[in-house]
Amino acid sequence: MEIITSIIEAHLFRIIDSEMEFLLLKRADNIYLGGLWQMVTGRIEESEKGFETAIREIKEETGLVPKNMWVAPNVNSFYNHTSDSINMIPVFAVEVEPQSIVILSNEHSEYLWCSLEKTNKLLAWDGQKKSANIIYDYFINQFNYLNLSKIL
Repeated sequence: MEIITSIIEAHLFRIIDSEMEFLLLKRADNIYLGGLWQMVTGRIEESEKGFETAIREIKEETGLVPKNMWVAPNVNSFYNHTSDSINMIPVFAVEVEPQSIVILSNEHSEYLWCSLEKTNKLLAWDGQKKSANIIYDYFINQFNYLNLSKIL
C-alpha cells in the first residue's frame, strides 16, 4: 500500500458584516461524483507545490483570485481501494473579496455562498466538514492559537 498526495482541498470564504460564508460548488452531473457539493479541489501537477495547485484550481474552477491564503491545520485523507492507496490531502483556507463574482468552469453546474451550518449539511465527508469548522473557528471565534501559516 502506498501513501500519496495528489489532490488539494481549498475552502474559499468571504466575510460580510462579520459573517463568514463558504463557497460550495456542485459537481456537474456528467462527471464523476456528479451532483456532489464540494469546495475547490484538484489534482497536483508534477511540477507544482500544493498551494500552487490550489491557486490554479481556484482560478480554473471559479475565476476568483485569492485575497489571502493559509494552510489549514488539518490534512484530509481517504482510502482508494482501486489503487490500494491512502490519499493525504492538504487543506487551504482562502479568503476572497466579498463582492467577487464567481465564474464556474464546466466541472460545476451551480454554486452557493453558505453559512457554516449549511456548509456542514451539504458537504458529504466528515473530513471536509472538519476543515470548514476549523477555518470558521479560527476566523470567527478567533481561535488564534491555531496559528495558521499564511501563504498569501
